Amino acid sequence: MADGSSPPGPDPVGPAPAVRPFLVTAGRVTAGHSGRTMPVETQVVATTEGLDALARLSFEQHDIVAACRLPQSIAELAARLRLHLNVVRVLAEDLRAEGQLTVHVPDSDATHDATVLRRLIDGLRAIPDSRKVPRDNGDNG
Repeated sequence: MADGSSPPGPDPVGPAPAVRPFLVTAGRVTAGHSGRTMPVETQVVATTEGLDALARLSFEQHDIVAACRLPQSIAELAARLRLHLNVVRVLAEDLRAEGQLTVHVPDSDATHDATVLRRLIDGLRAIPDSRKVPRDNGDNG
C-alpha cells in the first residue's frame, strides 16, 4: 500500500519468485516457431488436458494452467502470478503447443479500430455519474 503496509488479508500468490526469467524460459525470449509474441490482451484458458496434467508441470506452468480455469489475459496472468510478461508469453505458448491451454488472440484490426474506441468512450459517458445522485437533505421525513 502507499503507506508501506501490506494490504489486508493473505497474499493470494505468495512472494515473488526469485528465479531469473531466463532460467524459467531456458533463455528463450520469443514464443513458438513464429517468433511473434502474443499481445498482452490475448486470452488463455486451461484445457481439460492441462488441468489433468497439473501434477506433472513445472511450478510456473502449473500456476499458469491453474489460474486459467477461467479466461485470463496474458497481462492479468503476469500480474497475478508476479512473473515477467515475456515469461508468461513464452510459457503460455509452450502450454498451448502441448494442448494444455487454449489461446484466443484478439483480431488486431478490431483492437485498432477507432470506431470501437469511440463506442467505448460513448458507453462510458452514458454511465450515470454517481456524484450527481441527489443527496438526502433531511426532508424525507
